[in-house]
Amino acid sequence: MRLLLITLTIAAAPLLASPAAAQNVAGAFSKGRTHFVVSGGAGYAFNNTYLVLGLGGAYYLLDGLNVGVHVESWSGSSPSMYKATPSVQYVFHNTTVAKPYLGAFYRRTFISDRPDLDSAGARAGAYFEAGRNAYIGAGVVYESYLDCNQTVYRSCSGTYGELSFTVAF
Repeated sequence: MRLLLITLTIAAAPLLASPAAAQNVAGAFSKGRTHFVVSGGAGYAFNNTYLVLGLGGAYYLLDGLNVGVHVESWSGSSPSMYKATPSVQYVFHNTTVAKPYLGAFYRRTFISDRPDLDSAGARAGAYFEAGRNAYIGAGVVYESYLDCNQTVYRSCSGTYGELSFTVAF
């Protein structure tokens, strides 16, 4: 009987933990946290190289699970483009060095002299701590364009790397 009581107490301990203790376990990726993302780099489209700058934010609905939105400006070549991307992502926050993530997104691309494009995709990668509540992310993205006309566009899907810097509040 005593062994059963000890086993039940140990099993129930996580359920009795205070919200503050739970927040410490998930840290920057805990329920209720907000992340702001700044991204930048080079992009290639329409046989041109672009300067790509982005801003975004994500809100954690549950420990590790966020919903977010990201906007990008593609400039420096023609046609100019803007992209709006709502997303969902899960961060495996229980690891120590790297925090792996998996996500999915939908994207609307606004192109200055062509029809807009819709796409959907998935991403995977990891966050690495850069400071208190600051992380650098590195990963890979697969994107597939919906209703893509291959006579207009060279490819209707692509895989590319991504780097990000995120700050949690």
